[in-house]
Amino acid sequence: MELTFYTDYSLRVLMYLGMRPGKLCLISDIARDYRISRNHLVKVVHGLARGGFIATYRGRGGGVTLARKPEEIRLGDVVRYTEGPIRPVTCFHGAELCVITPACTLPAILSEAVENFLATLDRYTLADLLAHRRHLARLLAKNAEPPRPRNGRRAESPTR
Repeated sequence: MELTFYTDYSLRVLMYLGMRPGKLCLISDIARDYRISRNHLVKVVHGLARGGFIATYRGRGGGVTLARKPEEIRLGDVVRYTEGPIRPVTCFHGAELCVITPACTLPAILSEAVENFLATLDRYTLADLLAHRRHLARLLAKNAEPPRPRNGRRAESPTR
């Protein structure tokens, strides 16, 4: 089962905000620290706000923060919201029905697998993803540093 980038980024945003409880974070900071397109994250943040997972505040001093405690955000709920209906197989190709559909048990088996996948995610919350909060924060901070050139030195600031 492969989740979309949208779901992946949604979970990352929630983890980022969960590491900074009660603080307003900027989308540009999240994008920088994860090295993800800001434009993609704007869409993700908008969706998470619509879903009631985060709160957004516009204007000077604004930002984004969790709308609920990490213990109250179930991973299964996030995945269901961001993925929409999960259909592991499509028995239709265009307007045509697959020829073996009347006797095929694959859709039922895969649907059961999806249900089990989501049931497993329902047992975990955002708080579980934050179990190693300090280590995660250190990795993000290290990732936010500009990459070193091959000679091992930091790149110098460009002069004008």
